[in-house]
This record gives sequence, C-alpha cells and structure tokens, in this order.
Amino acid sequence: MHKITYSIGGMTVKKVIGIDLGTDTTQVYLKGTGIIVNEPSIVAFNNRTNRIVAVGSDAKRMLSRTPSHVTALHPMVNGVIGDFDMAKEMMQRFLKMKHIPWSWFTETVVSVPTNLTEVERKSVEDLLREVGVNKVHLIEQPIAAALGSGLDINQPTAYLIVDIGAGTTDMAIISMNGVVASRRLKIAGDYLNQEIIKGMKEELKLHIGEPTAEEIKIGVGEAIPQSERLDLVVRGRDAGSGLPREAVIKDTQVRYWLTRPLKLIIESLKELIDITPPELVGDVYKNGIYLCGGGSLLRGVEQLFEKEIGVEVHLVDEPLLCVARGTGLVAEHIDAFAAIVDTFSSAKVAL
Repeated sequence: MHKITYSIGGMTVKKVIGIDLGTDTTQVYLKGTGIIVNEPSIVAFNNRTNRIVAVGSDAKRMLSRTPSHVTALHPMVNGVIGDFDMAKEMMQRFLKMKHIPWSWFTETVVSVPTNLTEVERKSVEDLLREVGVNKVHLIEQPIAAALGSGLDINQPTAYLIVDIGAGTTDMAIISMNGVVASRRLKIAGDYLNQEIIKGMKEELKLHIGEPTAEEIKIGVGEAIPQSERLDLVVRGRDAGSGLPREAVIKDTQVRYWLTRPLKLIIESLKELIDITPPELVGDVYKNGIYLCGGGSLLRGVEQLFEKEIGVEVHLVDEPLLCVARGTGLVAEHIDAFAAIVDTFSSAKVAL
C-alpha cells in the first residue's frame, strides 16, 4: 500500500483520487488507500426549501417513496451529467466524507463513456472544477475497465471489453493503450428495469416502481434458461382497481421481457466486430470477450453472448468495481499513464 507523501503537520497537501461517476453508483478511489466511497448516484431534493435532503444510500431509500415536495433523482443520465447542479451537490458531499482527507491540491482521474461530445466532456471537467479539483484527467471507461480487470493493454493484441452499466453499455476494442473501435448504447441496466415495469403493466396489469423492478431483475432475471426455476412475490398497484395487489413473477416471464434489449446489445456488438480490422478480430477470438458492469451479473448473460458471438466470454472479478479500480490504478501511477488520459489543469500551485 502506498503512502500519501505530501503532508504537513498531519494535513494532506496533495491527494490524488480516481472517480467512477456512474449513472447508478459513484465510486471514489483514494491513492494509497483504495475505494473509500461506494454510494448510489442519487440526490433527494426538497422543492419547497430548495435544499438537499439526502444523497447516496439515504437518498436511494427514498426513491419512489417521497412526498410530492421531495424529489429523489439521478443527476447522471445515460452515463452523462443530466442535472449539473444536483451532480455538483452530490459530488461535494461525497468528497467531504470523513474517509477523504482535506488537501490544498486535488488531482483527479475520472472515467467517462466513449464517444462523448466535447460539450459533454467539458461538463465533467467543469463539474470537478466547481467542487474544488485542481487537475482533472479524463479516461475512457472501457480503458479504465480493462486496467481494473488486470489486462495488459499496452501489448500489440486486442481485447474486447463490454461494460454493461446502469445508463449505458460501453463496448470497445482496445489495443496498444488505445480504443481502436467502440460503440455506446443507451440500453443497459436502467433500460432493462423499464422493460420489466412495462411487462408488469401490460401482462400482469400491475404498476410497480423502479426499486421493485430492480429487485425482480436481480431476483429472477435471466438471459437464457437456467437449470433452477425461480419465482418472486412482488407487490404493487392493480392497474384496474387502483388497489394494492401482489403477484408471483416467474423467471420465464422476465426472460421474455428482457429478450429484445439483450438482442439489441448483441447486434451492436456484432456491428463493432464487423468494423474491426481482421487481425484484431483474430486477437479477440483468441483472448475472448471481457464482461463487466452491473448488467454482466444477469444470470446467463455470458452464455448468451458466447452462443451468439461464438467467442469465449469472461466475467471479470468484482465487475461492479473494475472501472473504479482502473481509475485508481492510473491515480497511483499518474505519470506512467499520462499518454492514455486527457488532462486539464488550473492549478496555481506546482507540486
């Protein structure tokens, strides 16, 4: 474990952090320590007083359960900043948590989705500037995921990374420390939840919220038939009477509801492989496909990808943390990875 060397009288002069600013979860890696913040990217806001009620885990418990004057929302939408002010408030609170030391100078490595516009990239930089960061390094999410998965992306061979997050699915062919080809879809974990909500309403005539849909996806969701048959009792509002009702959801129903979005992800993956140079496609066949992100935990998704693409699929260790680990690895060795990040600095102090 590395030690933070810049300190005066117990006060940290400089800290370096890595941030995975995700649609569903924000994770912060502190150089020399590891991941010290792992909180839902949710803010609860009181519309009457114009004040923040809660952020992170506390706000998540309020999702779909707030009175009319309190709104629980995701500041990040489809992997980009949807509400700048709320995202700023959220990041300020996360960066002031007790595990993060105060410092004169803060340097940050933050992951961003592939194929962002300049405006979207600039908004991430501006956000971190406004919460007190002096130096910002942007790294593309698939590269961070590959580093966090332990892949040696410096070699002249190709790796195919598929990061199925909450807001977006990022897929990229990576070789020689760079992205050769990439695709970004707004079809990911949140989209799957919406398909479950839609299926519950149309097939079972039951209205449910996003937290219940997430519970169904985790409890009985699957990409292909599994040996174990699963079912789950859920409660919601009857579409006809408007009264409370419960229903038993079977894995076969959820699998049917998720078929279309999973097919769209696979079609996009095939298109990505189709535009990749032949030699690199050969490397992908040899090395396999690496799956990460929360969506990769859906039962049977590896087998579905193997069946449709014809390439071995690997689920990385701790797929929910690999992007944060990748930003942390860069934060630990910032000079060594200078060539793979975009750097923006407004520092007035040279350290």
